[in-house]
Amino acid sequence: MAGAAGASVLALVAVGCGGPSAKTGPGATAERVTPAEPLPMVSAARAATWTGTDHKARPLRLKPTRLALGHPSDLAHIRLDDDLKGMVPYYLTVSYTNTGKDAVSQVYPERNFSLTGVDGKAGEQLSLFRTDPLATSNGLPPECQEAGKATLAAGETSAVCQIFMLPKGLKPGNVSYKDDGGDTLLWQIGGALQGAHGVLPAHRPADAVTTDSDSRTATVLATPKSVRTGSPADLSRYDLDADQKKLVPYFVTVAYRNTGTHDLLPSLNDSLSLTGVSGQRARKMVFLDIGGPGVPHCPEAVPHKMLKPGATVTECTVHMLPKGDLPASLTFQGSGDGAQPVTWRAAADEPQ
Repeated sequence: MAGAAGASVLALVAVGCGGPSAKTGPGATAERVTPAEPLPMVSAARAATWTGTDHKARPLRLKPTRLALGHPSDLAHIRLDDDLKGMVPYYLTVSYTNTGKDAVSQVYPERNFSLTGVDGKAGEQLSLFRTDPLATSNGLPPECQEAGKATLAAGETSAVCQIFMLPKGLKPGNVSYKDDGGDTLLWQIGGALQGAHGVLPAHRPADAVTTDSDSRTATVLATPKSVRTGSPADLSRYDLDADQKKLVPYFVTVAYRNTGTHDLLPSLNDSLSLTGVSGQRARKMVFLDIGGPGVPHCPEAVPHKMLKPGATVTECTVHMLPKGDLPASLTFQGSGDGAQPVTWRAAADEPQ
């Protein structure tokens, strides 16, 4: 099972296994150490669709009703992968209503939901698999007991709770929903704009590591200048397919100063990615336009030659996000010895 963004993780519920944090017997759950903390968030009901395995979109109305911060001890009775251990669970409860005229079956809207951190990265969606067929409990922690209905009559409403895992210390920023072919729906979490651990302000210069054309380690000072919202009309000169025409282009401009000792190619934005608040990475576009006027609002790199030590180049690239999604973060993922990703907050139409 995969959500709209990020990987979905299937975990085993260790039903009936004893341990320091578990009760014994069928349907056993962990002892709570800290009560889950409800978080303020936008909870407006919004029209959406659910597309099943038959590829038909059914109309739904979705409403997040509760997001609660849990504690790692809540999952002490669950066999987590090593990369999830130490992460913090968040419990998202949503209601969904069949707004169509006919009954629908095999409806699992929770699979299309994502919880993203304030850095724009999607949390891991955790699905539980119970090991004891005689267990009377669904294996979910007490704060996430809503199971949800897979079949809804016309006008019927149900609710479901989904667990998401975020790194310790990272605040959640948004809840999102994305169905096949549909727009991205967003619900903001209160206090999400207070900053993110490890994420730089939008236009702050930062040192980054890359390599030159001979694969030698080099360094640059990168400064994001702007993230501008475009429109499909800006790309009308290019042959876009039907899916690309549904996306919104964003023009990302970054200035790089060569702080090393080797010449660099003026193509540093190749290492740059834009992530939306839904947690989805934007699609980066490459346009062939030899001798043409180029893309409006996104000029070619200047200078058009090797970047000498101490020199500066300004580069622009086009990144595409689904309608309804918004830029959340920019990341420069360099290469070479000691290369680490550098991430900035990204907000559209904030030129510097």
